[in-house]
Amino acid sequence: MGLFKRILGAFGFLKHEVRILVIGLDNSGKTTLINHLKPRKAATFEVTPTVGFSVEEFSKHNLNFTCFDMSGESRYRNLWEQYYSDVQAVIFILDATDKLRICVARDELDELLNHETIKNRTIPILFYANKMDMAGAMTPVECMQTMSLDRITNKAWHITNSNALTGSGVDEGVAWVSDC
Repeated sequence: MGLFKRILGAFGFLKHEVRILVIGLDNSGKTTLINHLKPRKAATFEVTPTVGFSVEEFSKHNLNFTCFDMSGESRYRNLWEQYYSDVQAVIFILDATDKLRICVARDELDELLNHETIKNRTIPILFYANKMDMAGAMTPVECMQTMSLDRITNKAWHITNSNALTGSGVDEGVAWVSDC
């Protein structure tokens, strides 16, 4: 059966269901990035701030995605934890130009990592250092250091640069998630 599944997967016939929580502070580019993940026919490029959350379903890289796009406004961040138990991966979007609020993003990451339903699970976390097209953007290494990502030892994690407006780096990150 294992060989049969590998053959089906290689030809794109076998798809896995993956529920992914997409989080990050407000204005980090979560919805815009999700639009680049979706197939072109389903993508909408008129983006407005997400109020509460939205759910997006699509297929990519032999995965059937269900993305929970959570608002990053401070009053909605407590909703994130409602979806922790239902996800197989987390995508955390960082605004690489927002040097003032990167410490707030680090605090939110701490909340995530220490939450009862997350801390003992080995779900992968993908970090996008977004807005790399902007002057003064931190590099992924600078984001990693500022966020203290090297302290995450019990979960697979990866950070990659991205530009949600053009889609640069988006597929590379999703490929990493699909390999986990």
